[in-house]
Amino acid sequence: MTLRTAVVGGGTVSEVHLSGLSKNPRTELVAICDLDEEIATAKADAYGIAAYTDLDELLAAEDLDWAHVCTPVQSHLPVAKTIIDAGVPIQIEKPITETYEEFEELAAYAADAGVTVSEKHNHNFDPVVRRARRRMESGECGTIKGVEVIYTGCSNPDDPNRGPWNFELAGGEFEEGLPHPLYMTLRAGGYPRSEDDVRATTSLLGEYEYDFTYDGAMIQYVSDDDVLCRTTMLGGTRPVRQLLVHGSEMSLTADLISQTLVEHDRDYKASGAARALNNVDNALDRVAGTVQNFRAVLKRRNSDDWDTERLLNAHYYQNHAESIALEAGDPSRMPVPLSESRWMIRLMAEIRAAAAADGPAAPIDAEAIAGDPE
Repeated sequence: MTLRTAVVGGGTVSEVHLSGLSKNPRTELVAICDLDEEIATAKADAYGIAAYTDLDELLAAEDLDWAHVCTPVQSHLPVAKTIIDAGVPIQIEKPITETYEEFEELAAYAADAGVTVSEKHNHNFDPVVRRARRRMESGECGTIKGVEVIYTGCSNPDDPNRGPWNFELAGGEFEEGLPHPLYMTLRAGGYPRSEDDVRATTSLLGEYEYDFTYDGAMIQYVSDDDVLCRTTMLGGTRPVRQLLVHGSEMSLTADLISQTLVEHDRDYKASGAARALNNVDNALDRVAGTVQNFRAVLKRRNSDDWDTERLLNAHYYQNHAESIALEAGDPSRMPVPLSESRWMIRLMAEIRAAAAADGPAAPIDAEAIAGDPE
């Protein structure tokens, strides 16, 4: 069985969806839909698929098993509801909705219809993040005490990377990128044990033509497992993007830019020699990771094998896992549960509230989270 799949929205991010779906042996890419006929036609011609400018026409003409939504975030809710009405499972680009209230409406609508909805959380499936998760799950790190995500070098609010629709968001283009570090923190550190444990701080250092409210943010909370979690996000700096895991037996630094994993398993305070060896350990881990990545890139260049590509491309990896779950008809196997998306959009709401300085966001529905399939 192959899943007949369409992409809705032909903007910048659609390309990684189109390319991955065209290569995945479990999916058959059949159509693209965009309001701009030229964009829809160009994408359709490139992939040998049908072009549509009307979503209702697409859903009526194509017998779809899956749809990927890559439209501006302001349209995610109405577009998703239209697809849900057709009974088609959906993957939605991040942020899944513009507001927390919209997310709750979407989640309830999908649950009532019995339709599977997921969100793109690609960095959770980066090769180096998967390696770090394996170390954590194996118990090598011991008790996890803290998780930090540093995600700097983000776009400034007024960067026109994805189009002028981003300028309508409180944090502009900067806000559009916040889901990445937030969902990484949630996956590695766990969900907040309560909404009262979430603290958000924002800054506005730049001067912009539009009325943005923040271009930097930090959020922290304590998880259900008593893990102290913190996320730092800054626009307009040199990029540093790392997942830091602090364990009782071993700590980890997963560098998303170099895709290298450094294991901190030596007590460098023991002696001067231990400090020197600690530096050697770190350097060797970096070199070993670089060599491993170089070999992987060479292998990908010399092979168009799907398994090779999906293991190196986080977007493809998530799509592959989701296609398996959809084929099996088992929503519980979806790699990104809606509970993760719910907390992600909640954390974004806390950041916006801190930036606006108008009090806390609306209360979260704890019972709804508890009822989400994992």
